[in-house]
Amino acid sequence: MLSIILLLAAPPLAALIAALVRSERARPWVLPGLAVVHLAASVVAISLRHRLATTYDPLVASLWLRLDALGAVTLLALSVLFAIVAAYAPGYLRARAERPNRVLVVCCCLFLGLASLATLSQHLGLMWAAIEGATLACVPLIYFNNNTRSLEATWKFLMVGGVGIALALLGTFFMAYAAVASGTPTELTYDALMAHGALSQPWVRVAFVLLLVGYGTKLGLAPLHSWKPDAYGETPGLVGALLAGGMTSVSFLALARVVDLVEVTGNGQFAHRAMTVLGLLSMVWAAVFMIRQTDLKRMLAYSSVEHMGILVLGLTLGPAALPAVLLHLLGNAWAKGALFLSVGNIHRAFASRHIPEVSGVLLRLPVSGAIFLLGFLAITGAPPFALFLSEFGLLQAAAGAGRWWTAGIFLACLVVIFAGFSATVLAAVQGDTDAPEPEPRLGDSWWTTAPPIVALALVLLLGLWVPTPLRELFAEAAQAAHSGAQP
Repeated sequence: MLSIILLLAAPPLAALIAALVRSERARPWVLPGLAVVHLAASVVAISLRHRLATTYDPLVASLWLRLDALGAVTLLALSVLFAIVAAYAPGYLRARAERPNRVLVVCCCLFLGLASLATLSQHLGLMWAAIEGATLACVPLIYFNNNTRSLEATWKFLMVGGVGIALALLGTFFMAYAAVASGTPTELTYDALMAHGALSQPWVRVAFVLLLVGYGTKLGLAPLHSWKPDAYGETPGLVGALLAGGMTSVSFLALARVVDLVEVTGNGQFAHRAMTVLGLLSMVWAAVFMIRQTDLKRMLAYSSVEHMGILVLGLTLGPAALPAVLLHLLGNAWAKGALFLSVGNIHRAFASRHIPEVSGVLLRLPVSGAIFLLGFLAITGAPPFALFLSEFGLLQAAAGAGRWWTAGIFLACLVVIFAGFSATVLAAVQGDTDAPEPEPRLGDSWWTTAPPIVALALVLLLGLWVPTPLRELFAEAAQAAHSGAQP
C-alpha cells in the first residue's frame, strides 16, 4: 500500500519542494529525485499488485483505485520515460539558463502525479479528471520558450484538447445514463459497469463515439490531431518526450478501458469499425505528411500520429493481439523519448530544426546524431528493435483474422513512412554544414546523451528479449480482455 501512496503523493510533494526552492541551478535536481522514488514505487506496486488487491481490497475499492495488468504496463512506460527525461533535465536547463525553470519543474511533477492517477483509476469519472488534470499541467510546459509560436501552440493545444476532453466528459455522462436507462446501478467503476453488461444499447453507442473522439483527440488520431504538430514543434525536447510517450500512453489506456466496456455490452463490432477507420486514416495521414518533411520536430509529431493509429488499430484485432499492442506501447514511449531528446540537442546546437539548416549532424554532434539515426530505425520498426516485433505481431493478427485489406494498408503505410522518415533523417545526419561549431554547453555532453542512450537500449532489449515478468503482464492483460469479450 505504501507504494501506491508514494505514486500519488510523491509528485505533488516534489512540486511543492520545487516551488519553494529559490536556486535555478538546484531546482531541476528535484526531478531526478522524484524519478527515483516513483520508479522504485512503480516496480514494487507492479510486483505486488495481486497481494495489494487481496489485502487492501475494501480500501482500494472505496478509492476506485487498482493496478491491473493494463494499468501496470502503462505505469511502467510512464515511470521509465519520466526517469529518462528527469535525468536529462538538469543538463538541459543548465544550457537554458536564460529561462526561469520553476514552472517547468513544478508542472512536470504535477503531470507525473496525475498521469499516475490515471493508470490506477478504475472509475470513468476519476479517469477523466486525471487526464484533464494532466492536460492542464502540460499547458505551461508548451509555453516554456515564451515566444509567439509557443503561445500559438499553447492556445491550440488548450482549445482543441479542451473540446476533446469536454466530449469525453459528455460521453462519460451518457455511459452513466446507459446504466440508468437499463435499470442497473449507476456506479461508474469499470467492474460495476462490466458486471451489468446489459446497458442501454443506443446510449452505449453514443457514449462510445463521444469517448472515442474525446480521448482520440488526446491521442492525436487523424483528423483530431491538429494541435500535435504545433505543440510538439514548439516545446523543448524533454516536454515533447513527455507528451509523445506519456500523455498519449495514459490516453490510450483510457480508450482501451472504454473499448473493454463496450465489448462487454455486445457493441464490439461497432466500436472496432470506427477504430479501424481512425487507425488506418491516422497511418495514411502520417504517411502523406512525412514525405518531404523538413521540420524535425513536426516529423516526430506525425510519427506520433502514425503510432497512435497503430495502437488503436491493434485494439480491433482481438485479445490475441494485445501483447503486441502493449509491446508497441512501451517501444513507442521509450523510442520517442530518445528521439525527442536527441532532436532537442540538435536544435540547440544548430539553432534550427529545419532541413537544410541542419545537416552534417554526425560530424558536429556525433553522439546525438547517432542516437537520432538509431532512434529513426527503432521508431520505424527496423529489426532488432521492439517495434519490429510488435508491428510484425499485429500484421500476423490481422492476417490471422482474415483482414487482408487492413494488413495491406498497414504494411503500405509502414513502407511509405520509412521512406519519408529516412529522407529527412539522412539529410540531417549526412554531409557537412556551414554552421559554426556549437558552444561547449550546447554540444554533446554526458547529461544530454546518456538518458536517450538508455531509452534506445531499452527498446533494443525488448526487441531481443522480453523479460518473463513483462510477458506475464502481457498475457494477463490479454486473458482479462478475452474473459470480458462478447462474441
